[in-house]
Amino acid sequence: MSVYSIKDLEHLSGIKAHTIRIWEQRYNLFSPNRTEANIRFYNEKDLKLILNIATLRDHGYKISRIVDMTDQEIHEIVHDIYRDSELLSDKIHSLTNAMIDIDEFAFFNVLNWNIERYGFKKTITEIVYPFMNKIGILWLTNSINPAQEHFISNLVRQVLIVKTDEIAIHPEQPLFLLFLPERELHELGILYANYLLRENGIRTVFFGQSVPLDSLEEVYHKLEPSHILTAMTTAPDPSDVQRYVNLLGNKFRDSKILITGSRVVGQDIEISANMTILNSFNALDPIIQETKAGFVYDK
Repeated sequence: MSVYSIKDLEHLSGIKAHTIRIWEQRYNLFSPNRTEANIRFYNEKDLKLILNIATLRDHGYKISRIVDMTDQEIHEIVHDIYRDSELLSDKIHSLTNAMIDIDEFAFFNVLNWNIERYGFKKTITEIVYPFMNKIGILWLTNSINPAQEHFISNLVRQVLIVKTDEIAIHPEQPLFLLFLPERELHELGILYANYLLRENGIRTVFFGQSVPLDSLEEVYHKLEPSHILTAMTTAPDPSDVQRYVNLLGNKFRDSKILITGSRVVGQDIEISANMTILNSFNALDPIIQETKAGFVYDK
């Protein structure tokens, strides 16, 4: 079972740690265990409770009323809120609950409902990615079971691949080549970029995770892509990023190279004239529009 610090509860629920401590003392909401260093830690039941309390409080319920509710009452009210709410925080909380329970049905129920209501792009950018960012921080700090993070990541990955496969390919259009560096496994962002490009009629070749540069170079000369897109989140090592960026610029100088990810965004990285650092995948939109302006196609 995963364990969470009080800061993890704050991060996921939006309720300040100080407030959680007060509620714990005043209402006996939780009975956290403690480490040998006397630091509180909480279990999955505690996390689900604080998420439900956050949802109820966002909808006008006072904590003094919530503590008098039974678990069943809380569950039923929160379920109704998740079904009808327009608050994005409620959607993120519902996905978190699905992750905690390893409940694929609940996850797809939430996801498909939001896609139907808001559209695929808004659901991904305003609900799924903020949720994944929260979960990613917990994963990096070893607060959640890696199996839970992999479970959710693979479900999101399935959705992105299915949605992308539904789009017709336009073989006569400019080509974007997408890949991740060796040892880089975080592919959800670049999968979404692949979807955005395809949706806009742009041809793509997606190579996925952990691609050696030498292998990429072999196919590069055959494909002659107009653009190359990659993301660096956990690889290369920080000390090796500049060398890797230099290699990209030298090996693929005839293409426009787009780079994103925490290894380069906001870092002191020098780039060549044919490179652009994208602060986020939203920054891909003007590049898509510029590329589309150079061709005409029928959807």
